[in-house]
Amino acid sequence: MVSQTDPAIGIIGGSGLYQIDGMTIEDEVRLTTPFGDPSDYFIVGRYQQQKVVFLPRHGKGHRLSPSRINYRANIHGLKQLGVNRIVSLSAVGSMKESLSPGMMVVVDQFIDHTRQRQSTFFDDGVVAHVAFADPICAALAQMLDESVSSVGTSVQKGGTYICIEGPQFSSRAESQLFRSWGVDVIGMTNVTEAKLAREAECCYATLAMVTDYDCWRSSTADVDIQEILAVLRRNVEIAKKTVIALLDRVGHHPPDITCTCQQALRHAMVTDLSTVSKEKRQRLSLLIGCTGD
Repeated sequence: MVSQTDPAIGIIGGSGLYQIDGMTIEDEVRLTTPFGDPSDYFIVGRYQQQKVVFLPRHGKGHRLSPSRINYRANIHGLKQLGVNRIVSLSAVGSMKESLSPGMMVVVDQFIDHTRQRQSTFFDDGVVAHVAFADPICAALAQMLDESVSSVGTSVQKGGTYICIEGPQFSSRAESQLFRSWGVDVIGMTNVTEAKLAREAECCYATLAMVTDYDCWRSSTADVDIQEILAVLRRNVEIAKKTVIALLDRVGHHPPDITCTCQQALRHAMVTDLSTVSKEKRQRLSLLIGCTGD
């Protein structure tokens, strides 16, 4: 289970986010998990007394497309390193006129429109049904919202993130359909992370960084990857400042072991584990707290 003696906060995002002032890098850790290899090395560091674990979700150099990320290995690896709170930093497209490029959204809901993802640890003869009505940890999202606001950046608290398969951007018809559903932003990664984080009993929150208007907005050019990257580069410094502000807040708010996120499996297991093979119990031992004996 999660180490309560040295609990860590996990940051999932781009490969440059751990290069921030005040952060001491202690190690680069290559892990093996029961679910395969994570995206890259985990960067383990410390900010003041807070242990921090960074992971570039697409691998250094952005080598992995959204559909080819091993989300299960990423979340399991963070859990192995003692992480019990995860913050995801992600580029998104705006689906509303009011959310212009450069703005931030601390989302609180997801719509899953993916088709090829492995989004559960519990398959192959073991079933668990975790609650996912509120997919974001409210306490962690509040600290994230306060952190973004403190660095002087325009932020919307709350909003719905629709997650598409990718790697292609939406067609114009799809973009208009999603807008009719009332979503705020569109991306390709975060709902899968959120589902697995809940199963791993980790608090999870997302900072969605708006880079474009998708392709629904007739008054602007269609989505252009070069323009997106230019906005994303401008957002990197904001993201770094936000991470530092968040770590300051996290340091003053120890993990709440009564948080429902960290008790998600308490009543979720429906399979009688005594009927499950030793090998399968060992595979899930970090999550369900048994050794497989």
